[in-house]
Amino acid sequence: MSGQNIYFVSLGCPKNQVDTEVMLGQVQAAGHALCDEPEDADVIVVNTCAFIDQAKAESINTILEMAEHKKDRAKKLVVTGCLAQRYADEIATEIPEIDHILGSSDFMSIAKAIAPAAARGGRSQKKKLPVVEVSATPAYVYDHDTPRVRIGARHTAYVKIAEGCDRPCSFCIIPKLRGPQRSRSIDDIAAEVAQLGGEGVKEVNLIAQDLTRYGWDLEGRPTLAALLRRIAGTKGIHWIRLHYTFPSAFTDELIDVIAGEPTIAKYVDVPLQHIDDGMLKLMRRGHSARVTYELVERLRARIPGVVLRSTFIAGHPGETDEMFGSLKRFLTEVELDRVGVFPYSIEPGTTSAMLPHRVPQELADARVAELMALQAEISKRKLERLVGQELDVLVDGVSEETDLLLEGRFYGQAPGIDGVVYLADGTAPSGSIVRARVTQASEHDLAASLEL
Repeated sequence: MSGQNIYFVSLGCPKNQVDTEVMLGQVQAAGHALCDEPEDADVIVVNTCAFIDQAKAESINTILEMAEHKKDRAKKLVVTGCLAQRYADEIATEIPEIDHILGSSDFMSIAKAIAPAAARGGRSQKKKLPVVEVSATPAYVYDHDTPRVRIGARHTAYVKIAEGCDRPCSFCIIPKLRGPQRSRSIDDIAAEVAQLGGEGVKEVNLIAQDLTRYGWDLEGRPTLAALLRRIAGTKGIHWIRLHYTFPSAFTDELIDVIAGEPTIAKYVDVPLQHIDDGMLKLMRRGHSARVTYELVERLRARIPGVVLRSTFIAGHPGETDEMFGSLKRFLTEVELDRVGVFPYSIEPGTTSAMLPHRVPQELADARVAELMALQAEISKRKLERLVGQELDVLVDGVSEETDLLLEGRFYGQAPGIDGVVYLADGTAPSGSIVRARVTQASEHDLAASLEL
């Protein structure tokens, strides 16, 4: 049997991107070819997200868009990921163009799912409901030997060090979508990082639902600090970046490793969600405002130049004007470097979805806008302090704005979620580390010159 042309759409977070890359590896290993346009595909695969309402809507719209291609060339449509995990029966019934549904940890069956019907035992030509493979409790996590085809820039990569989550946050559906926490071993992660370094990767972004709880489920309970010490000296790696840490699990040992290891980027992503004690209790976050304030102080005192990023939820059920005022004061006083704010999204099956005292959507959206406007002023002011300084910049390539500039990032800018550095007065290859002098700053981006 000759190989087929397979087209992938990957939606959602970097964790989902890693899953897509693993599926690409499985498909390629099975002898199929990857194509860049759905019009050229024999099979279309959509890896979905279902974290909030907006993500669910995007996933559904993408599935419907891809289903149109079955009218022409495509013979099969496969849907996988978090939407498939949560709403398999609904989408199987409502979107008959789908042929196969794989849950969030069942995507290793992708090669079987895309095989022609005859190769799987000879299904009749009459249209049937999609084949559904969705584990009740997701259990899979990839390892360094798993075939993987990375997408995007060759000099940066995501490494998922754990899958799933055991935390009971009232607003979050992730434990139901992704299952309980499953950490990979330090040896396994170190082997993958070494492979990436050998392939020319300069920046490794460590991801998990909660990095700081890494290893709690393994024998001997290895820590994130121990993992970082192990991989910090990996040949070829310039930055190791931490995404999604939890405030109450941030140990002094971890802070010391971040501060002391040159390759660990002085960048910490801590999704705080709120600051008011009453709201933190409603959210079931398991810590107080005091823990957060003290963590920020510890990080800034012991990690010179640390860049702090966080996300918050506005409009959670029960959020009063006073609670919202506490959040505004926190942002004003603490001046975090990067902030994202999202309106509360009702997720059926979560504790928050059953709480009274709903905040009207218009008020939640207004609170988001107010916080983002406040943060924009803070961000610009903080970036302006860098004007005149020299920074190491990882070059991502020619700028998307104009081919007269290069585009890159300094250690305080993570790929895809933060701003960039626009580089003028010279050229450099993608993936190189250059020294540049900051000449201008805006709310999110920097401009810099390669002429020092």
